[in-house]
Amino acid sequence: MKKVLLILCAIGIIPIVSFGQTSSNSCSDANSATPITSAGIYNVDAIDGDAPNPICTETVTSASNGEWFKYSPSADYFVTVNSNLSDNGSKDTRVHIYSGSCASLQCVAGNDDSGGFLSTTTFSVSAGQSYYIVWDDYWNASDFIFELSETLIPPTVSFTIPSNPISTPGSDRGTVDMNGDFLDDIVSISTSTVTINHQQPDGSFIKTSYGTDGTYSAAWSMAAGDYDRNGYNDMVYGSSSGAHVVKANDTGTDYSIAATSHSVFTQRTNFADFNNDGNLDIFLCDDTAPNEYFINDGTSLTLWEGDDPSAPIVEGLGLYSSGGNYGSVWVDYDSDGDSDLFIAKCGGEEARRKNQLFRNNGNLSFTEVSVASNMNDALSTWSSAWGDYDSDGDMDCFVGSSVSAEDHKLMQNNNGVFADITASAGLDVFNDYGHENQPFDFNNDGYIDIFSNGNILINDGDGTFTILSTGIPQEGAVGDLNNDGFLDVFNNSIYYNDANANNWLKVCLTGTDSNINGIGARIEVNSPSFNNSSAKKAQIRDVRSAQGFRYMSTLNSHFGLGADSTINTVTIYWPSGTVDVIINPAINNTLVVTEGETLSTQSTTVTDLILYPNPTKRLLNLNSTLGFENAIYSVFDMTGKRVLNSKFSSNTIDVSELSTGNYILRVINNGVIQTQKFIKQ
Repeated sequence: MKKVLLILCAIGIIPIVSFGQTSSNSCSDANSATPITSAGIYNVDAIDGDAPNPICTETVTSASNGEWFKYSPSADYFVTVNSNLSDNGSKDTRVHIYSGSCASLQCVAGNDDSGGFLSTTTFSVSAGQSYYIVWDDYWNASDFIFELSETLIPPTVSFTIPSNPISTPGSDRGTVDMNGDFLDDIVSISTSTVTINHQQPDGSFIKTSYGTDGTYSAAWSMAAGDYDRNGYNDMVYGSSSGAHVVKANDTGTDYSIAATSHSVFTQRTNFADFNNDGNLDIFLCDDTAPNEYFINDGTSLTLWEGDDPSAPIVEGLGLYSSGGNYGSVWVDYDSDGDSDLFIAKCGGEEARRKNQLFRNNGNLSFTEVSVASNMNDALSTWSSAWGDYDSDGDMDCFVGSSVSAEDHKLMQNNNGVFADITASAGLDVFNDYGHENQPFDFNNDGYIDIFSNGNILINDGDGTFTILSTGIPQEGAVGDLNNDGFLDVFNNSIYYNDANANNWLKVCLTGTDSNINGIGARIEVNSPSFNNSSAKKAQIRDVRSAQGFRYMSTLNSHFGLGADSTINTVTIYWPSGTVDVIINPAINNTLVVTEGETLSTQSTTVTDLILYPNPTKRLLNLNSTLGFENAIYSVFDMTGKRVLNSKFSSNTIDVSELSTGNYILRVINNGVIQTQKFIKQ
């Protein structure tokens, strides 16, 4: 039995050598020896042990001798064994990979000459199983090294349909909490009836139907949110003739029509707080005309058509005369603390089909940045899926195509400008087209997947995706329908997620100064594998009312944790500007956070934040040892109302539009919060 060197390579330093691993002269000796348990570079000296049998390579001639290594992976991996390394020069190697027992070896992989005369082979392994790596002397090689690399195989996703069906008269439209208990319910709608199957703590459902005297059905989409703050979610839905806002009463025991548009060809609907005043407004995509919206002043809803010159949003948010507006989603693409708007467009001439992105400037002001951000593709795009797919701390976008002549696009967010990474992500071969694209982590590994028209595009966590098509529902609303922490799908039937061993956290919000649902809030979960000090930043979610095209999915935010058994912090950035930090919450649990409950625990640093001139009439200059590269600033008046909010473009803030008085500036930079007072003259 001979020693094998485990070399931990590092640039510019002498490799560290470990004698913890051994090669062996036979399978039985390898089985008793210390196995390889991790990626690394290993040394093979003289090959003078038992010959491998059977031969697993394309060259089937037997060899005289072999060197044996046992490999015991700690997780499910794609493994590559490679001798095609520069240190091996022109040597000639051959390798065999086995599973099973020494008495009954089965070939898993093998290779002779994939790299010149050297060897490379890739195969999949399962945690807890034993494998044998055997190098033979058929080409008289000796004294060489090989590298073993490991890439995690993401847990697969499968679903089970229960034998007892759920009765849902009408169109299936939602899996969302409707009664304030943070359990996702099932919502179906017909023209004059809303049916809700309320989820019970034991996972069962109780069905109740409510008459509404409605004129329009939910033929195209439904969104939910509590616009009147009574603790019960309301709805907005519509057809090609108009749309209804349907209000829950103060006990959640009845629903009625609260407002109607008789002029909209309804596509995607949303609840969103356009101006962060704490009142949810309503957005209606129009297929045949400029979009419409309801402004909520806290007392009543006022309907505006986008091209009305007296409308409060002068930009109109989609003014193309013949519409083409299909899938809207409110997303904080520039990470400045307020929700921006992306509209997926479809149909007709190129100008009508160009997608649109609007940056929220605050105070009901928006700027179209479609061209500047490279998000103005002319695709037949019924919906898009926004999530931090590369774990770098900002929102990327999967732009879904509905026709085979136009390819899907995965767009990577690089400081507000998007780059097409479809090919490098392995999605250039994905060619199932349709209307529905939603972002959720279905296997709870910490990486957001894409639910797309009968497929789940599994995020491998390394910049690539695996296309999973077997056993996946074609489309549907997404929510946790048995409260087990794994996301299910509803469409005619419940598709229960079969789950796995990964850990998770569910975060549910109750706003006070912000809207009661916390729609528009950003939630950041920092755990050992996902934190702002590592390559994989803390996980982020934006709370959104309505994603995809047709369905209303859960308002609860789900975070997969993979194997992480602890959470460092959960940080909620509320639309009002409030920041809550929860330290070390329990895993595999539902965390309910009320806005402002942890304000007294915030860490605020003021000693190195210098404002000048102070007082100031127009410009406020900042000097801080922390810098402002990734920082967001907010200005609050003395009543606590946020009056300015943006990302830093320089170390100067224009406060000329503020009234004379005292204000508080808050700067948030990589989790550090600084505040300082200033006077506006």
